[in-house]
Amino acid sequence: MSLFWIVIRQLAEIEAMAASKKVITREEWEKKLSDVKIRKEDMNTLVMNFLVTEGYVEAAEKFQKESGTEHIDLATITDRMAVKKAVQSGNVEDAIEKVNDLNPEILDTNPQLFFHLQQQRLIELIRNGKVEEALEFAQEELAPRGEENQSFLEELERTVALLAFEDVSNCPVGELLDISQRLKTASEVNAAILTSQSHEKDPKLPSLLKMLIWAQNQLNEKAAYPRINDLSKAIVEDPVV
Repeated sequence: MSLFWIVIRQLAEIEAMAASKKVITREEWEKKLSDVKIRKEDMNTLVMNFLVTEGYVEAAEKFQKESGTEHIDLATITDRMAVKKAVQSGNVEDAIEKVNDLNPEILDTNPQLFFHLQQQRLIELIRNGKVEEALEFAQEELAPRGEENQSFLEELERTVALLAFEDVSNCPVGELLDISQRLKTASEVNAAILTSQSHEKDPKLPSLLKMLIWAQNQLNEKAAYPRINDLSKAIVEDPVV
């Protein structure tokens, strides 16, 4: 049984135990937790999944040796992180070249991703004050794609609107020049590369932590029980009666 379904089953059992709204003591809680059997291999896979997806190459290499988890070509992580870093730095043209070096099919089969990368190139031209070059690029590279796709056209119009404002702080689409836009595009590229390499595009660990928070919030309405208030410390605190 996978770790996901073990967690779901245990949450269901705990919720059923809390249905009477009684106080669940630490002893009862720890006994319930001790009945949960999770294989060390599953935990190692979960950790490795996080390290690979987030691009922690050195940590993944060390953990792979120490835990004996399934071999993963860590060189692909380095290449993927180089692409991500290029986008985050605004070097979109370099990022596109790196993606094509990794696998040309990634952009060939994902027109939305390619458009967003080209859109980011346009944003960088505008950021650097290259107005004429930006207009030419928009007309030659992005406008034809906008004619074929309404959503692309709307995004292009929003981006070009940046040119109408000398002070982008007053521009309704000024957020396109925020670093968060670079991060958004970089994340999209990262996910596409992971998918092309048969990896999951999102790490499992954050999802499990979100599930834990959700479960605790649900139980709060039904019982007093030992809970983790600070996930960074993972300390189980006694129930407040």
